[in-house]
Amino acid sequence: MFSLLNFFLGLFSRDIAIDLGTANTLVMVRGQGVVINEPSVVAIESRTKRVLAIGSEAKQMVGRTPASIVAIRPLRDGVISDFDVTERMLHYFIRKVHEKGFLPIARPRVIVGIPGGVTEVEKRAVRDACISAGAREAHLIEQPMAAAIGAGLPVTESLGSMIIDIGGGTTEVAVTALGGIVVNHSIRVAGDEMDEEIVNYARQKYNLLIGERMAERTKLEIGSAYPLEEEKTMTLRGRNLITGLPEAINVSSVEIREALAGPVGMIVEATRSTLDETPPELIADLMEHGIALAGGGALLLGLAQRLSEETKMHVYVADDPLTSVVKGAGMVLEELDTLRKVLAPTQRAGIPS
Repeated sequence: MFSLLNFFLGLFSRDIAIDLGTANTLVMVRGQGVVINEPSVVAIESRTKRVLAIGSEAKQMVGRTPASIVAIRPLRDGVISDFDVTERMLHYFIRKVHEKGFLPIARPRVIVGIPGGVTEVEKRAVRDACISAGAREAHLIEQPMAAAIGAGLPVTESLGSMIIDIGGGTTEVAVTALGGIVVNHSIRVAGDEMDEEIVNYARQKYNLLIGERMAERTKLEIGSAYPLEEEKTMTLRGRNLITGLPEAINVSSVEIREALAGPVGMIVEATRSTLDETPPELIADLMEHGIALAGGGALLLGLAQRLSEETKMHVYVADDPLTSVVKGAGMVLEELDTLRKVLAPTQRAGIPS
């Protein structure tokens, strides 16, 4: 009876893949592509705990809300830090996908990308949040594996492939072969830490307090990991910590590169450590085919050149690196029966309703 019900629900539901990121959540619907790309931010009324906004609308409130409204990010360092708020956010995105469907109450199958270094408790939290949010099945896939599939790497073959997925909260460095991850290093250093370092740099060098959004904008516009052919400048606006008055200063890409030296250095070290643990047979494959970069951090200017110089290998940015994880998860969803072996080991069977 239940299997028959699930069959009919499957006819009307829109199975979805989710990249549950620290900075952004991307949702891909089977057969339709990426339909949602919104910040992982939820605005809540602090007294009543009522959700006021989710996603893009909520991000506009960060740093601008009165005391009674709190704009929070329920995921930190790639893992759920607030289960209840994450569940509401997932419920919102799942419902948004189905609101124009034939059967809005249909419960979809969901596959979610998770960081490679998460604990069993954290995996269970993600799974439970999906089920509570309305999924009839929840499957988990490690983000480096999903990113490798989305980047077009031959993960199911005996050929060794390497992916560096730099997100908002975590950087995943992994070597894959035969449908599994051979070596994986997950560090909680990524885009968020880069933003924090820019904030700290402005405070320490110029006594200027800037917000997260200004730091992120600076990183995107003039941030770099390798000397540029033509260095850039940008105006930082914030509050002078000595006078308490608004102030604007000009900074160069050389200064921002200095500010980002710490996080970039840790990503380089994680890459070296992964290569050091990789079997020599796979190293030969990597030397021939190179290393792929995915995630938002892959767009940092000069990062591929810096990593190439440090590893003595060809390093390239995958096509559309921002969507590599969700596209890879979506490809697994399309061929779940044949690609089931790439799912997170403890969750291969799925979670039936």
